[in-house]
Amino acid sequence: MKELRTQYLVHCGLFAALMGIGANLSPFLMIGSVPITLQLLFAILAGGILGSRIGSLAMLVYMLVGLIGAPVFAQFKGGPAQLLSPTFGFVLSFIFVAYATGKLLAHPGGPTRMRYIFAGFLSISGNYIIGTNWMYLSLKLWAEAPDGFSYSMAWGWMMAYLPLDLAVTGFALVLLPKLQRALKRSYNLRADV
Repeated sequence: MKELRTQYLVHCGLFAALMGIGANLSPFLMIGSVPITLQLLFAILAGGILGSRIGSLAMLVYMLVGLIGAPVFAQFKGGPAQLLSPTFGFVLSFIFVAYATGKLLAHPGGPTRMRYIFAGFLSISGNYIIGTNWMYLSLKLWAEAPDGFSYSMAWGWMMAYLPLDLAVTGFALVLLPKLQRALKRSYNLRADV
């Protein structure tokens, strides 16, 4: 049991690190003011592999590491000032994404194709709702919003990302069952040793 806890802590740190890498794989590729990242992929995988509690803890660790100053957010940014960034809501949303994915796939009946699809839908919806609302409020309240900026304009901006995020989510949902099976086999082999 203690070995299992240690493995989850290692995996928690691993996914926090993967989030930092995923945030900066394409630091100069942007649509509008929002950088393109692979963080949604890693948040879904964290929840699906580590479960709701440990997966969301990994995302929380990632966020806290960035807020204390490590340059792990998109475009190698970090520090408490990032709380005021229009894109910080997306960082917050990854905690929800990991938790929701883990919760949905931990159903007593086991994960089914429909649960994977619903987990993907809920993940991308939560990411967009939390992130876009934070972006809108940020631009309206403390950052400089463009002239004529409206709530519908914020959602319109996000539609440019939707095809990419759907593809990333689909890839995560195809990859996730394979990784879950591989890890389960790995744990079973270790129990036999």
